[in-house]
Amino acid sequence: MHSPYMRKFSFVTVLLFASSLCLAQLKFDYVPCNEMPYVMQQYNADYEALQRFYTPSGNDSPFGYGRRDYNGAASPEKRARMEKLYNEYLQKLSMIDFNKLPQECKADYILFKRDLDASLKQSATKTAAYEKIKQWVPFADNLFAAEKLRRRGTQLDAEKMAKEWSDIGNAIKSMEAKLKDDKTVSLESTYDAIDNIRLIKAAAENVYQFYNGYDPAFTWWMPKPYKTLDSLLGDYANAFRKKRENIAMPDKSGIIGQPVGRDELVRQLQYEMIPYSPEELIDIANKEFAWCEKEMLKASRDMGFGDDWKAAEEKVKNSYVPVGKQPEMILGLYQESIDFLKKHDLITIPPLAEETWGMYMMSPERQLVNPFFLGGESIIISYPTNTMTEDEKLMSMRGNNPHFSRATVHHELIAGHNLEFFMNERYRSYRNFNTPFWVEGWSLYWELLLWDLGFAKTPEDRIGMLFWHMHRCARIIFSLNYHIGKWTPQQCIDFLVDKVNHERANAEGEVRRSFEGGYPPLYQLAYLTGGRQFYALKKELVDSGKMTYKQFHDSIMHLNCMPIEMIRAILTNQPLSKDYKTSWKFYNQPGN
Repeated sequence: MHSPYMRKFSFVTVLLFASSLCLAQLKFDYVPCNEMPYVMQQYNADYEALQRFYTPSGNDSPFGYGRRDYNGAASPEKRARMEKLYNEYLQKLSMIDFNKLPQECKADYILFKRDLDASLKQSATKTAAYEKIKQWVPFADNLFAAEKLRRRGTQLDAEKMAKEWSDIGNAIKSMEAKLKDDKTVSLESTYDAIDNIRLIKAAAENVYQFYNGYDPAFTWWMPKPYKTLDSLLGDYANAFRKKRENIAMPDKSGIIGQPVGRDELVRQLQYEMIPYSPEELIDIANKEFAWCEKEMLKASRDMGFGDDWKAAEEKVKNSYVPVGKQPEMILGLYQESIDFLKKHDLITIPPLAEETWGMYMMSPERQLVNPFFLGGESIIISYPTNTMTEDEKLMSMRGNNPHFSRATVHHELIAGHNLEFFMNERYRSYRNFNTPFWVEGWSLYWELLLWDLGFAKTPEDRIGMLFWHMHRCARIIFSLNYHIGKWTPQQCIDFLVDKVNHERANAEGEVRRSFEGGYPPLYQLAYLTGGRQFYALKKELVDSGKMTYKQFHDSIMHLNCMPIEMIRAILTNQPLSKDYKTSWKFYNQPGN
């Protein structure tokens, strides 16, 4: 017999051995090689440190310092420092032997280098843009210099500064008057001017909040000059907004966007590894829209409306739940989708992910640009509030009816955005290849897959899912036509109303969100296009029997966010080279 000591020793030995196996497995699963995760983690930390240090914040709390976004606007000092960072990491990357890297790390190398090169080009573009508007902000260097001294607490000559800031205020008044009649300012320059004025305003605010009340001389001299300057900078930014409206001459929608043009769309598509032209993508979306219309007719006939699918959709819209019942309805749909995923053993769902998602109501102001619910770590519900008009309430209720919502609860929560974010924080978290084709494409893919697997129980459910499918097609059509200069915002709104049968207020919110909501030009395209990429990869690996659904979906979640063509390259061992170019023609018509 073993003594108690020996039994204890044997137990500890087994426990340590099991722990070492778990740790070895964890290390293997998390780090596919040493070189790329290390250099990318170092870069991410360096990048965040520099962003935090060189970006002025108006928040006097250190926890908010440097976290504002100015759409790429930066002081010359910050831009030069960031360019130095990009070049330093390009040099580090050049020291890694690409050919000796495992497949997954070759993908990291390609994408990391792509991003560094793109950051340098973007910096050069922003520098050129700044030079075009520099004459309108000649005081920028003065305020940036003060903010630089503030970072290390240098005591400033407050009396001198009070005069300088008063003079800057007078100069702004003169330039604002000049701006009204100036014919040389372009639409693009108005955006750049506003971004830089916001940045300059924040630099002055940051200086003021640091010294005022602490430095007696500063507190004596600076409150009035600062408050006057702060107000004048706000007025100056508004003057450029008015200038933008005069240049853009918005249509009756009142929406002012910034069409980027075909060449820029092509450049961005290449960057995102989408080997199709804008025209090809519009053609694809139109063909897929036609498929949706055929399916709509089938559902309409099943509901007894014959070929009048819009009448059938009207009935579905009017199935909305009473005010106060929407959160309860969303929770019920969530539980149905979770049960469906588990029944078909489609993906691993960590219990903590199920436990910790939240629920909030969307404000009336936010519903103007987000007429439908949103999701991620929490689901944010659009539904009428007491401040809306009767027409606005009805459109919100009709547009968020149970059958429409059934198609997208899983998009916003599990296995969509909520699970994405949950897993991204736990697997390959050193990756920062943020792309909407993965983020939105993954969630949209589940709409396609659950359609195939019969998640829609009734014709009304099918109409709800088809409404959203048509909506994704429409996003591609109207956003690309807008950015290549063929359509106005009003034409986009009318298209959504006429072709997809949107409530007009919801269509206006959708178009406003697309063009004034800060989304990049390809974002609306990314939903269905990214979803089709995942769907094509599913056909290649799951339908062929090479992987189960669960293996396929778990593998994608463990690889984290990256262009889907690179996920395919990893999972199917595609040949990769340093100068890899996109080539995967992934699209197949629905039903093929």
